[in-house]
Amino acid sequence: MKMTSEELLEVVVKAADDKLAQDIMALDVRGLTSIGDYFIVMNGRNEKQVAAIVESIVENVHKNKGEIKNVEGKDSGKWTLIDLNDVIVHVFNHEERGYYNIEKLWSDAPMVDISGMVSEQ
Repeated sequence: MKMTSEELLEVVVKAADDKLAQDIMALDVRGLTSIGDYFIVMNGRNEKQVAAIVESIVENVHKNKGEIKNVEGKDSGKWTLIDLNDVIVHVFNHEERGYYNIEKLWSDAPMVDISGMVSEQ
C-alpha cells in the first residue's frame, strides 16, 4: 500500500533528524502548487553530513516502501533535491540554504508542526 504524504513526511523528518540535520522545516504547499503536498527543507553542517542525511532519507523511504522519483545534485554536496512525488525534500549545506532561501520563496505555505517527529536538541 502506498504511503500517504503525511506518513512520508514523518519518515523523511525522522531519517533527517537521525543524521542531525539542522533547522528542519516542513511547508504545506497543497493549494499553492501541483508539484507536491509538502516541501521539507533542512541543512547539514558540511558536504559529508549533507550526503549522510540524503542517504538516510533515501534508505528509510525505501525501507518503508516509498517511491523515490528522482534525486538531483547528490554529487555537489551543496543542495540535493529528493523528489518523492507528493513530498519534495531539499537538503542544503549551510551556506547554500541561506543563499536560496526556499522558505522565503514559499512564505505563503503554512508551516507543519514537526516537533513530535524530532528529538530534543
